[in-house]
Amino acid sequence: MKIAMVAPLFESVPPKLYGGTERVVHYITEELVKRGHDVTLYASGDSVTSAKLIPIVPEALRLSGVKDPVPYILMQVEKVIADSEQFDLIHSHIDYFMFPFTRYIKKPVIHTMHGRLDLPYLPEMVRKYPDLMLTAISHSQRKLLKEGNFIATIYHGLPEDLYTFNPDPDDYVLFLGRISPEKRPDLAIKAAIKAGVKIIVAAKIDRADQEYYEKNIKELLKHPLVEFIGEINDEQKNEIIGNAKALLMPVDWPEPFGLTAIEALACGTPVIARPCGALRETIIDGETGFLRKDIDGLVRAIKEIDSIDRKKCRSYFEENFTVKKMVDRYEKVYNEVIEKFSTPARVRKIGEEIHKW
Repeated sequence: MKIAMVAPLFESVPPKLYGGTERVVHYITEELVKRGHDVTLYASGDSVTSAKLIPIVPEALRLSGVKDPVPYILMQVEKVIADSEQFDLIHSHIDYFMFPFTRYIKKPVIHTMHGRLDLPYLPEMVRKYPDLMLTAISHSQRKLLKEGNFIATIYHGLPEDLYTFNPDPDDYVLFLGRISPEKRPDLAIKAAIKAGVKIIVAAKIDRADQEYYEKNIKELLKHPLVEFIGEINDEQKNEIIGNAKALLMPVDWPEPFGLTAIEALACGTPVIARPCGALRETIIDGETGFLRKDIDGLVRAIKEIDSIDRKKCRSYFEENFTVKKMVDRYEKVYNEVIEKFSTPARVRKIGEEIHKW
């Protein structure tokens, strides 16, 4: 198949530091190339890929300090449309930005939604474009947008050899990712302190979350049980996650998937989370971690973490969340969509819709 992979421009593919969506796009792209597909990646120029790279901007927008990404995303969409005839299928990972233009493309376009879907404008958007083909990254994410035409739910996956199983962790718990209200690092830190266990906080602070950091996190980091190490890269992750007794994810939002959860499981590290969004799907309470609603429950879970079998965590990852399993599912969807997509009928439908406008 000739496939166009359309990646967000906020981070490179793969990201140099934080960037879950871009990391997943990288894994899908590399596995598709490995399987013999002809893949073209539309991404930032500092991306590293074995696919053909079409650079839209010289470097990732976040690290280059761009404040308004929309003009660059629109340039990306225009380039994809201009090139669309050469592909069998286009796979978009840029949220809703391709929605209005899909009807003008004569090839099938799949939109994988990576973010939260309970936003007020999304039902109206998907009703406006009822022929969109959407894929979700969890069942709980998909349920939030009942109006959407979802053709599949496909969990994220990681390379099996990316993280090393560690049966003997150190005596600390970990918060990993982003300092933001919805991720609730404050709750993770308070739970660890109350449990009397050291916590390492490995997270970035975006400009948008600076006020939250100043008001809710800064003072907590001064506690002797707290070590703040900032944003970390993939090489550092293996050691820091693998050596943790548990990963804490006390999120306070409808988590669409939670890539850090399966990164932890790949190391054999159990996950302690609040039962929000997809974490109810990726974590088996009492077997691969604990799902607890409040701080007292989180504290008890930290104290009981040694009851979780780390080998079972790794096995659960291998059975459900590998790149191979993820791309097997996407490949199946690609083939089904291409087979069912009737170009003459599609062209007529596009013509009718343009005429209505």
